[in-house]
Amino acid sequence: MIAVSVDYRRAPEHPVPIAYEDSWAALKWAASHFEGGGPEQWLNDHADFNSVFLAGDSAGANIVHQVAIRYGREKVEGVPRLGGLVMVHPYFAGKEPVGNEPVPVPDWGERFWKLVCPSSTAGLDDPYLNPAFDPDLARLGCSKVLVMLAEKDFLRERGKHYFDLLKGSEWKGEVEMVETEGEQHVFHLWNAGCENAAVLVNKICSFINN
Repeated sequence: MIAVSVDYRRAPEHPVPIAYEDSWAALKWAASHFEGGGPEQWLNDHADFNSVFLAGDSAGANIVHQVAIRYGREKVEGVPRLGGLVMVHPYFAGKEPVGNEPVPVPDWGERFWKLVCPSSTAGLDDPYLNPAFDPDLARLGCSKVLVMLAEKDFLRERGKHYFDLLKGSEWKGEVEMVETEGEQHVFHLWNAGCENAAVLVNKICSFINN
């Protein structure tokens, strides 16, 4: 397995959608190695472009979703298909609460989104942030998605909502949801040596390899 990590530019200095544009550019850069003529010899020699997966946690998972939506519209020369998405504790939001979210939705989310994406006119229901308002959801450009939740994550309900949206949409792929009991948001980054982090990584590997 070969991993390419994207050092995308971050808000507020570089507001959304710059992170999406940088990540799309990174996918195209990786794809430039398809016929062995790219700048990174390791990718030229070893990358399998018939098995490309996108993965991210928190805001990174949001970016993964947006890149896959764009791939469904545009494709990328050198990447004939996306094998799947790994969405770990994805960052989504919305004006109306879902599941067991508090009522009303805390206003800090709206303020934060204005800082991150000052050009947005839809607030928390911007399609960048709320996939329920994305008219291209059914065009998600992959065949399968793994959504990973953490029981005590403040974004758990949004991850579950994303899973439900995909299940109920006209998208033709398969979506799987896995929840880790007793853990907080991105626990695997803060406690990478714990047993639950190992289970999470093993599940991701299994999803990619099957």
